[in-house]
Amino acid sequence: MAATQSDEPILKLNFLSHGTLESRDLEKARTFYEKFLGLEVIRTSPRSLMIRLGGTNTIAVVQNEKKPMMPILNHNGLDVETQEDVDAAYQTIVDHKDDWDIQSVTKPNLQHGTYSFYFRDLDDNWWEILTNPDGGYSWLYEQGDLEGAGHQDKKFARPGVKLPA
Repeated sequence: MAATQSDEPILKLNFLSHGTLESRDLEKARTFYEKFLGLEVIRTSPRSLMIRLGGTNTIAVVQNEKKPMMPILNHNGLDVETQEDVDAAYQTIVDHKDDWDIQSVTKPNLQHGTYSFYFRDLDDNWWEILTNPDGGYSWLYEQGDLEGAGHQDKKFARPGVKLPA
């Protein structure tokens, strides 16, 4: 079938509702999500959970005993308000990483237009803790398409981030 020249999308969808993570041990993962990350968790089947925080978008967590390590670019973001909040979260994770089987932690820095760091959890899933205003990245949609390095530029002005002099 030939492509149309219309500005209307071909599919008529309503909502980006969820993503998916994998877990080798759902009970350990559930405890980590609830007690360490403070996520809302429900069990949806003997082999799956749903997690969310601060909104209606959810992540399904599906048991897979042979789960491979997630590439860092496939990470999930957890927003905080300030750079000081990022630093405090970093220190908390460093202080408790052995207690929660956290595998790796990067140092906080200004990258891709935000102040953030990454950590890899007990299931080898990567997470990013970053500064973002209320609504996460929704403010970027007000900018429209960006030219050049865009939000990857370390000097890109964004809400809540102190740029280097």
